[in-house]
Amino acid sequence: MMNVIGASVSEATSFGAHETRDIVLPNQNEHVSQIAVDIGGSLAKIVYFASAEDRKGGRLHFKKFETEKIDECIDFIAELVAESDHKEQVLKATGGGAHLYYEKLQQRLPTITVQKEDEMDCLITGLDFFISEIPYEVFTYSEQNPMRFEERAQALYPYMLVNIGSGVSILKVTGPDEFVRVSGTSLGGGTLWGLLSMLTDAQTFDDMLELSKEGDNKNVDLLVGDIYGSDYSKLGLKSTRIASSFGKVFKKGMRQSQKDFSSADIAKSLLFMVSNNIGQIAYLNAQQHGLKRIYFGGCFIRGHPITMNTLSYAINFWSGGEMKALFLRHEGHLGATGAFLKQKTIRKARHSFSYSENFRPEDAASPSGVYGDLEGTNLELRSEDKI
Repeated sequence: MMNVIGASVSEATSFGAHETRDIVLPNQNEHVSQIAVDIGGSLAKIVYFASAEDRKGGRLHFKKFETEKIDECIDFIAELVAESDHKEQVLKATGGGAHLYYEKLQQRLPTITVQKEDEMDCLITGLDFFISEIPYEVFTYSEQNPMRFEERAQALYPYMLVNIGSGVSILKVTGPDEFVRVSGTSLGGGTLWGLLSMLTDAQTFDDMLELSKEGDNKNVDLLVGDIYGSDYSKLGLKSTRIASSFGKVFKKGMRQSQKDFSSADIAKSLLFMVSNNIGQIAYLNAQQHGLKRIYFGGCFIRGHPITMNTLSYAINFWSGGEMKALFLRHEGHLGATGAFLKQKTIRKARHSFSYSENFRPEDAASPSGVYGDLEGTNLELRSEDKI
């Protein structure tokens, strides 16, 4: 049996803050032996393993790039390959970009073999790994208890994965390698990113998320209280519930300009709109398939409190508290990690791994905890098998 696995957090970041930090490449006493990449419509995520000096362990590193800067991503992989003394190097690639950029990857990385892996299969493999093996990985979110860690489930299946990338895929998982895509929506992270880049001056997705923290959506959204003057108690709707996203923008007989609304208010409204829509679709699918546990993954979430609170509230509200919205510290790297685990040497060696545990749950028990960008956050592995 595999021993417990733990996340080793090298630097503390503010909970919900999304700092982008470079990963220091392995020092001269280490070598990079395995690399995997998940190239999505908006972001490319890299997972790579660097062995320690004694070659009985090492670190699993995480990094990401905007997909439109795919050349920078490939340059980084090329640097990793140059650092490696591992023979017959293989790059496992998944996501739509594994197909779109396959020829470019082969041309730019002539000394290694590029192998494509199925995207959905990698997502489930990565998620199963994290939720079954890593303590302090899965948590629920509420404003009162921002990061309440879940015990590792005794019965892993069935569950639902809502993977939020540029678009959204909803998967029903009933066992190892047993899953089906039951639904999805085109209104995902790419939608939010695209609309906010047109409506605000924010330059990056992280800028947009930070901007939303300063906003007040009631200046843009039409609320239940704006219509009824109070709660609509008979239907269980509070006066602060959104009746119509962007409902205050249109006023009959008066043409309004984008300048009449602050960028922060627009960002908050759009984040609520996309997140609420995803939450409701997730609930409806979970109800239809009789599932109680809903895992949310993908780089859309990024440990952002407003996003997680909105998704949690939607699932709790629509299910009457019968379903759980579950989040992961490694949410954005499920596919890349799943592709990494497809390596033959990894499959052979992983069951003799043991892992150091430097992450303390009390560090993440409040909004001032350590959860944030996983760049600079690594898993430490020890094994008698060389990788």
